[in-house]
Amino acid sequence: AFQARTQTALFRASNKPPLEVVVANLEKRDIALKFKTRLMVTSVVIVLLPLMLTCAAFLLVGSHIEDAEGELGLLDMNKVPFTYTIENYSRISEDLLHEVKEQIASDPVRLEDKNYLDEISAHLNSKFSYIIVRKEDGIYYTSNLNAAKKIFDTLPEYGIEMPDMETGYYYNDMKKLVKQADFTFADGGRGSFFIVSGVSSLISRKVLRNMIIAFILVLVFTSLVLTQWIQKGIFTPINQLDIAMQNIAEGNLEYMLTTEEKGEIGELYRNYEDMRLRLKESTDEKFEHEQKNKELVSNISHDLKTPITAIKGYVEGIMDGVADTPEKMNKYIRTIYDKANDMDRLINELTTYSGIDNNRIPYTFRRINVADYFGDCVEEVGLDLESKNIQLNYDDLVEPSTQIIADPEQLKRVINNIIGNSVKYMDKEQGVIDIRILDEVDSIRVEIEDNGMGIAAKDLPSVFERFYRTDASRNSSKGGSGIGLSIVKKIIEDHGGYIWATSREKEGTCMHFVIRKYQAPPEQ
Repeated sequence: AFQARTQTALFRASNKPPLEVVVANLEKRDIALKFKTRLMVTSVVIVLLPLMLTCAAFLLVGSHIEDAEGELGLLDMNKVPFTYTIENYSRISEDLLHEVKEQIASDPVRLEDKNYLDEISAHLNSKFSYIIVRKEDGIYYTSNLNAAKKIFDTLPEYGIEMPDMETGYYYNDMKKLVKQADFTFADGGRGSFFIVSGVSSLISRKVLRNMIIAFILVLVFTSLVLTQWIQKGIFTPINQLDIAMQNIAEGNLEYMLTTEEKGEIGELYRNYEDMRLRLKESTDEKFEHEQKNKELVSNISHDLKTPITAIKGYVEGIMDGVADTPEKMNKYIRTIYDKANDMDRLINELTTYSGIDNNRIPYTFRRINVADYFGDCVEEVGLDLESKNIQLNYDDLVEPSTQIIADPEQLKRVINNIIGNSVKYMDKEQGVIDIRILDEVDSIRVEIEDNGMGIAAKDLPSVFERFYRTDASRNSSKGGSGIGLSIVKKIIEDHGGYIWATSREKEGTCMHFVIRKYQAPPEQ
C-alpha cells in the first residue's frame, strides 16, 4: 500500500523521469517494514516476561497460602510449603473437635439441635471439611450428603478407640482425614460425631485455582504490554505515514512528518520527508516551467506578429502600387527580407530552446586550437559589425598552442548570441565591442564587452534565466524571445565551464565565460 501510494503521488505530482528515481532510491534503500529488532525483543519478552511474572505469582500465592494456613494452625515453619503431613492437616479440626467434646461432656443433647450443627458446618465449609452425625447405623445429619454416603460405611464403629485420637483416621484411597467423638442421644441411642476433611483438596484445589488465575493474569498483562509497545512503536507511526501518503496522493505536499526516532521508523520518516521535498521541488519546477511556457507562447506570438504585420503591410503596399519607383520597391523588398530573417532567427531560437529543455542539444566535441578558432570567429563577425558601424577589437593573450575540448558549432552560437545581444542593445552612434582571450592557468577566460546601454544592477542576476527580458515595453526594435542568454549558459555549462556578467548602466556590459584547457595525457 505504501509503494502504491508513493507511485500514485509521484505520477500526480509530475511525469518527469527524475521522480521515478525517487521511488527507485526508496526501494534501493530498502525501507520495507523490517522490524527485526522489535520482533527479536518481542520473542524474548514473550518467553521471559511470563516466566518471571509466573514465578513472582507463585511466590505471592504461596506466601498468601502460608499466611492463611498459619491462621488455621497448619503451618510448620520448618517445612517447605505444600509438603505437609497428615499431622499438619489434623490441626484444622482440632479446635472444633475439642469444643464438641466439651459440649458432649456438659450437654450432649445439643448435638441433636440441627441449627447448632448448621453453624458448625458453616464454619467448616471454608476449611474444606464437613460433619457427619451418626445415630445407631444411620445418618442423623450431614452437611454434604453425597460425600457422606461414600464414606459412611467405612466410618469407625461406636466406642472403638482410635489409634491416635488427636490425628484421627486417614483414608488413603479417598484422601480423607476423619476425626470422631461418641455421645449418647437423649433417647439412649448411640451417636457419633465425625469431622471429615479432604486432605488432597485442602490446599491443592486452592493452589490450582490461584495459579490458574495468576497465570491468566500474567498472560493478559504480557499481551497488553507487548500490544501497547508494538502499537506505539510500529502501528501508530505506520498509520501516521499512511495519512501522510494520502495527503501526498491528494496533492498536498505541505504535510510534514518529523520524528526523533532512530532505526527503521526514523529512516522511514526521513525518507518520506526527502521524497516530499523532492516532489514539492519537482512540482514547483513543473509549475514554473508551465508558467514560462505560457510566457514563451505569449512572447513568441508578439514577436512573430510584429514582423508578419510588417511583411503584410509592405506586400500590400507593393500590390496597391505604392512602391511606384525602383528605389521604393527595393526598400520594400529589403524590409520584407529583413523581417523574414527575424522570423527565421526566432524559429531557430525556439528549436534550440526545445533541445535545451529536453537535454537533446547535439554536441560534437573535439580539440580546438584557441587562437585559430577565435581568430576565424572574429574575422567572420567583423564584417557584419563593420556594416553596422560597430568597431570590433580583439586581443588574444594565451599561448598559440593552447587547446580546448569544445563543439565548434555550439561555441560559435554562444559568441553570436552574446554579440547579437550587444548589437541589439547598442545605444551609441559609434559602437565598440571588445573580445579578449585571457589565460587562467588551467583554463581560458573569454570576455566580450560592449559600450551599449548596460544592464541595471537589479536585472543582472536574472539575465541568464529563460524568458527573462529587461525591456518590459517589448518594442519591436529590441524585442526578443528572452531565451538567447539561457541558451548560452546551457551550452557553456555543458562544456564544463561557467558564465557570468558584469555591467554598468549607460556604460556597457561585459560577458565572461571560462572553459578548461585541454591537458595532454602524460607520456608512458
